[in-house]
Amino acid sequence: MSQLADKQALSRATIRGDWKRARRPFTARGQRWLKPWAGVGGREFAGAKPLLLFALLALLALLLMLNLALGSASIPLEQIMTILLGGEADHLSWTNIVFKFRLPKTATAALAGMALGLSGLLMQTYFRNPLAEPFVLGVSSGASLGVALIVLTSGAVGGGLLAGLGLAGDLMLTAAAGAGAALTMTLVLLVAVRVQSSVTLLILGLMFGYFVGAMVSLLLYFALPERIQAYINWTFGSFSGVTTAQLPILAIFVFAGTLLSAALVKPLNALLLGEDYARSLGINLKRARIGIVLAIALLVSAVTAFCGPIAFIGIAVPHLSRGLLGSSDHRLLLPGTCLAGACVALCAAIIAELPGNNLVLPLNVVTAVLGAPVVMLVVLRHARGKS
Repeated sequence: MSQLADKQALSRATIRGDWKRARRPFTARGQRWLKPWAGVGGREFAGAKPLLLFALLALLALLLMLNLALGSASIPLEQIMTILLGGEADHLSWTNIVFKFRLPKTATAALAGMALGLSGLLMQTYFRNPLAEPFVLGVSSGASLGVALIVLTSGAVGGGLLAGLGLAGDLMLTAAAGAGAALTMTLVLLVAVRVQSSVTLLILGLMFGYFVGAMVSLLLYFALPERIQAYINWTFGSFSGVTTAQLPILAIFVFAGTLLSAALVKPLNALLLGEDYARSLGINLKRARIGIVLAIALLVSAVTAFCGPIAFIGIAVPHLSRGLLGSSDHRLLLPGTCLAGACVALCAAIIAELPGNNLVLPLNVVTAVLGAPVVMLVVLRHARGKS
């Protein structure tokens, strides 16, 4: 009877959009291992999977160096190492370029990629929908509304946004984005309780986004021209607008959201097979839901406030991580998604800078080119699995 119940649970999980890893039947030994950790799929750390994490870490280090070296003025890698180690570069201007411009931009890209990838993973796991991510379900739009309320009514002009208010302005901007993201996420969760269809939920999420977009358009209609231009420039997305003083705020929010996500590993693994299964393992679903909402709000709010509403990273990176690691165990996926998200964001930052050229592309253009093919592959695979 227990094996039949497990098969039925796995069948329901497959229909609701879980991934191939969750389709493998549990043995009695696997269930005994599952109870303390609520992991999925048995011995997730066997084989070369830890080596893949180290490979991602090495790739991240390489991309960090390339972001510091490449740009309108190329700087040799050996000179980058000399500058970072406190030595004198062959040209004094190279030191200023690295520390004043490229280092904050590179750190921002890595942090934003981590946060967006992780928030997408949390949403896809909770909703058990491969297309869930902050931008699709309107969470980024909610954060954008919070920023718009501050920017378009405060007289903030320029990429810094509220720079004249210093730390208080930065915290106000981040708090407004977090409130908007948390409110939208809460509305989505309330709807998700009553709606079982993932397609319906996605459509409602898009409607939330359209509604919030209408509110922003209304604010833009009555705003002054210079405030409108500041907000439009912000919506293009950029990793270059974060200053050295603002970077610690972004880092605090991202690391807080990451630590909270790490504390939710057991509930996230259990939720892969549905809320009933998670409840049978003793998971406090109300507490887990609050933790997931708070983690997503922390991760999305700071990135949206400082970098703009960046699309596609949140939806593409979790799928890349699952494909690379071949696992749905969040003990592997959390660090893997953080590393992969940072790598994708750093790649996008390099492409947007157009090395050797003074032109800078809007970041959302680059992320769309990189992420749209991944989304199309996911949709096609999902449709092929239903046919």
